[in-house]
Amino acid sequence: MSQRLAGKNVLITGAAQGMGAAVAEEYAKQGAKVCVADLNVSGCEEVVKRIQSEGGEAIAVSLDVTNREQMVAAVKATVDAFGSLNVIVNNAGINKPLMFLDITEENWNQIMKVNAWGVLVGMQEAAKQMIAQGKENGPYKIINVGSILSRQAFDDVVPYSCSKHAVLAMINGGAKALVDHNITVNGYGPGVVRTELWEQLDKDLVAIGKFEKEGDSMDQLAADMILMKRYSYPKDVVGTAVFLAAPDSDYMTGQLLMIDGGMIMQ
Repeated sequence: MSQRLAGKNVLITGAAQGMGAAVAEEYAKQGAKVCVADLNVSGCEEVVKRIQSEGGEAIAVSLDVTNREQMVAAVKATVDAFGSLNVIVNNAGINKPLMFLDITEENWNQIMKVNAWGVLVGMQEAAKQMIAQGKENGPYKIINVGSILSRQAFDDVVPYSCSKHAVLAMINGGAKALVDHNITVNGYGPGVVRTELWEQLDKDLVAIGKFEKEGDSMDQLAADMILMKRYSYPKDVVGTAVFLAAPDSDYMTGQLLMIDGGMIMQ
């Protein structure tokens, strides 16, 4: 089997389930050693068990991405276990839809702190470790998970859209800031992905009256906005995530690649 990520030591945030878990498992299959980090430690441990059952190497770490001390500890745990840090995937994110006139300060702050501040902290602490390891041992990869909402906005998820626009800004700004250290910064932007996060989002959208019944959000978006006429699953994301961590993308930086079935045209 191809080992495109052999020799890569990776930290993935928000990796206890959904896309983060799928990326962690695929990275391990491709030869990477993976630190699976999330608030949901039991979920991380399950991902690690699956990786190990396939012959991969992984550790589970408790991580609140908004807490810098915990991020420092997660980076250290990765280095202690594997010897270095080559790649970080800033995947952790939350959403809680509210119609535009109903957005509260609490809603705004909660989403922005996890999805924007949490990504910045991850970028900074990973970059510090990578710089300490020396540019000659790179290239290093910082990969941020954006969204279709990094490039547009809907009236029921404005704070989330703002947070994902911020992720794009950090990809662009981080690429410029870190290029001299042999660190690239890129990201991928999923669209409608059937994960635990979207299952909850679907319920929340019904609760605020955006859709009539559960399941309508994914089905209607697929019918009305996705050229391929289907929503996606985590398996649809992992190929691009591997590409961005692999040597294939060494001459790329500052880019956000859309994986959305044709929702956003660039």
